[in-house]
Amino acid sequence: MSTTPIPNVLVVAGEQIARYGFPEGHPFGPDRHGVFIREMRNAGMHERVRWADPRSATTGELTAFHDAAFVEFVRQQTATGSGFLDGGDTPAWAGLFEAASHVVGATLVALDEVMAGRARRAFVPIAGLHHAARGKAAGFCVFNDCGVAIELLRRQYGLGKIAYVDIDAHHGDGVFYGFESDPWLLFADTHEDGRYLYPGTGSAQETGKGDAKGTKLNIPLPPGAGDAEFLGAWEQIEAYLRAGEPEFILFQCGADSIEGDPLTHLRLSPAAHAHAAGRLCALADEFGHGRVVATGGGGYNRDNVGRTWTAVVKALVAAT
Repeated sequence: MSTTPIPNVLVVAGEQIARYGFPEGHPFGPDRHGVFIREMRNAGMHERVRWADPRSATTGELTAFHDAAFVEFVRQQTATGSGFLDGGDTPAWAGLFEAASHVVGATLVALDEVMAGRARRAFVPIAGLHHAARGKAAGFCVFNDCGVAIELLRRQYGLGKIAYVDIDAHHGDGVFYGFESDPWLLFADTHEDGRYLYPGTGSAQETGKGDAKGTKLNIPLPPGAGDAEFLGAWEQIEAYLRAGEPEFILFQCGADSIEGDPLTHLRLSPAAHAHAAGRLCALADEFGHGRVVATGGGGYNRDNVGRTWTAVVKALVAAT
């Protein structure tokens, strides 16, 4: 009888989400998944986690966040595989609907395993598609898996306060505006200042609307900001989360905020992302539930993608 303990960190990965990407030299190519898997093996992390396959999200799950008309538009547009799903960043291709549905499903696998207590933390490399809005695709993002996860954590599991923490170089506008008037969603996002980078949003003055005014935290960083500036911002995020005491933490850890990304101008190191992951685990434990699901988000320098996401997984393992 084996006495080897079952790893308490889950990684949801596989060919179904590896296919999510865009062809012909697009920055978000389908090779990003393989880069992560190779780095995990090279770092000796492959056997220190439990692996699970993605599944496809159902239409009912997609429409927990997205408008039904938009879901049908994506289905039809990708069946023909022509044109764009947005203004020109996100091209349609035959099979994209299925790949995007599996990205959402992968995040839901992670969510369900953590909520069932079969994993304490989880990581999904091809996920965290934070630009997709309720009624449109944007910025390489077809369906917003984080938005769907937030809605289903409430509807299926009855959670109240949920935290969404985003350290991708780009502002998580799809999540922010999707819940801008919701006082129960804790939203903390550090990103490159929108005056210099897509999508041009996320100023410090954007703190929510209506009953949610003052409940959201946006921290824009200047181009060229590195670990020192990030760690200063991170202190604000920790204080914000500690005051809110969320029941679940979703962490979007895009690697495009790492120095050397071809599309952005921040200069963080993978150590910054590892620090954030470890501290979120500590806070989740402090709150008494330990629930953290991390998603890979952006990242267009392939070396950065592999090193950063693996550093996040190492931090999740070390904190479990």
